[in-house]
Amino acid sequence: MESIRNSINDFNEAKQSIPGGVNSPVRAYGSVGGTPRFIKEAKGAYVIDEDNNSYIDFVQSYGPLILGHSHDVVVDAVQQAVTRGLSYGAPTELETTLAKEIISTCEGVEKVRLVSSGTEATMSAIRLARAFSGKDDIIKFEGCYHGHSDSLLVKAGSGLATFGETSSKGVIQDIAKHTFVAKYNNLDSVYECIKSSKNIGAIIIEPIAGNMGLVPAKKDFLQGLRDICDKENIVLIIDEVMSGFRASLKGSYPFYEVVGDLSTYGKVIGGGMPLAAFGGRAEIMDMLSPIGGVYQAGTLSGNPIAVTAGLATLAVIKQDSKIYQRLESLANRFANGFRDIANKHNIALQTNVRGSMVGFFFTEEPVYDWELAAKSNTKFYSKFHAGMLDRGVNFAPSQFETSFICSAFNEAIIDEVLEKINDTLAQIK
Repeated sequence: MESIRNSINDFNEAKQSIPGGVNSPVRAYGSVGGTPRFIKEAKGAYVIDEDNNSYIDFVQSYGPLILGHSHDVVVDAVQQAVTRGLSYGAPTELETTLAKEIISTCEGVEKVRLVSSGTEATMSAIRLARAFSGKDDIIKFEGCYHGHSDSLLVKAGSGLATFGETSSKGVIQDIAKHTFVAKYNNLDSVYECIKSSKNIGAIIIEPIAGNMGLVPAKKDFLQGLRDICDKENIVLIIDEVMSGFRASLKGSYPFYEVVGDLSTYGKVIGGGMPLAAFGGRAEIMDMLSPIGGVYQAGTLSGNPIAVTAGLATLAVIKQDSKIYQRLESLANRFANGFRDIANKHNIALQTNVRGSMVGFFFTEEPVYDWELAAKSNTKFYSKFHAGMLDRGVNFAPSQFETSFICSAFNEAIIDEVLEKINDTLAQIK
């Protein structure tokens, strides 16, 4: 890799005016060491930093860019929309069009409210679920991330059925005590939480968890949650902020055939711009203000530029009937090739694939919950990450993130990356 002098200087300057030099913590490279690359432009499968180094990009803005960076159709649509105004603070036909796209595509969604971020979507869905159920407590799962609202910045307590403990300063225990933390892919822990609380109003889950690395739910586990919620009058919230329109056109549904009472969406539906949504059964959604008593609002909700980017992205996806099949094929080519190379070098590696989402862990055991993910060799990942950056490949700066395949990838790019992986693993050993 060539010099990264400009990124080093940019990072040092950023730290003078931005806490930690970044506006989202993982970007600081705290988990892997080294200097974050400051990106100046991107196209297709590649990002280019301020030193003009080019990288094959598996981050893809952490999921939204299923078409790759700066897709011509999306860019053209946004450029045209900008000339008509950036924001109105008033309703537009575009918002209704996107809402109808989501409703017509996603199972169990009868009405939708647009917001500006995944955090906002999950926070609002939980408030709505509590109002509908009339119960205060919620269950989330260890290793799942649903944004940084107070109710969700909670980690597991000291006992199986205890309520959670705050995982961030500034979150008060009086809020955290209403969040119970169960084990992913473990129904027994859910029953224990329900028994301990006696007041669970909502369960929120990533059906394809992407924030402890990629860890898909087991089919009987997700169906078990649906059965529990039906029996106990609990609102099931399926968090598809990452997996919606990403794992497949219908998100997690083709893999599990489980429908939530409420679902949250983001990333792909904004085409790379700040946009998210929550939706579900009409009787629940109609509790929202202005027709119901649950307040939720946002000045930039349904921003016309972001909605335009999302609509353009979905239009391209729907015009290509083979896109998900092609992306999954590339994801499997990457995962299978990576495993073969790791085996050759006697390096423990586990991989998971869901559609265009890929996860890999440097660990001996298959990963199906946070406890197993946490056994991964993070020091080895740091060396791997640095070695791949030096060879022009950008993976997320944490073992516990997901990699993404975009439509700008092809077999030649995947094979090039696999060659670089082979060189990197040989060097580390």
